[in-house]
Amino acid sequence: MNRETALDLVKENISEDNLIKHMKAVEAGMRELASYFDEDEEEWGIAGLLHDLDYEDTKDDPDQHGIKTVGMLKEYDLSNKQLDAIQAHAGQKPATTNMEKAIYAIDPLTGLIVAGALVHPEGLEDMDPDFIKNRYDESSFAKSVDREAIASCEEMGFELKEFFNLVLTGMQKIQGELGL
Repeated sequence: MNRETALDLVKENISEDNLIKHMKAVEAGMRELASYFDEDEEEWGIAGLLHDLDYEDTKDDPDQHGIKTVGMLKEYDLSNKQLDAIQAHAGQKPATTNMEKAIYAIDPLTGLIVAGALVHPEGLEDMDPDFIKNRYDESSFAKSVDREAIASCEEMGFELKEFFNLVLTGMQKIQGELGL
C-alpha cells in the first residue's frame, strides 16, 4: 500500500482533524526510527499512519482497538509486520520487533510532544529534547500520556532524550501538516 491510498483510508474512516494529525505524527516518528534502524521508511510510516484507523469505531470498546483495524486492512497489501505493529500499539499482542516496540512507544510520545508544543513559546519548531524531558518528568503535565509506554523505548536501546530527539525531528519535518 502506498501513502496516498493509506491517507485516503484515513480520511474515509476518521472525521476528527486532531486524530488525523496524531496519526500523521506517529507516521513521522515511525519514518524517523525506520531511518535510524536502516529499515523501510515507507513500510514503517504506513503502519504509523494507519495505527488508529478504527479509533472512532472502537473508542467505546477499547478491547477491539487494533483488531478492527487489521480486519479493515485485510484486503489491502500490507505486510504482516505492519499488521502486527498496529496490533502491538494497542496492546493486542506483545511488542517484540523493533517496529512493534517503536509504534508502542511513539504513539503516546507524540501526544506529549503536541501538548508541549501548545505551551512552548516557539511551538514545535524550536522545541528540544530537554524541554520534552522536563514535561515528561512533570507528572501533572499531560497526565493521560502513558509514560511507561514511552519509557519502553529503552527496550530498543534508546535513552529517553535520544528517543525524544528522533521522534521530535520526524514531527518537525511535517510541522505544517500538524498545525504546530
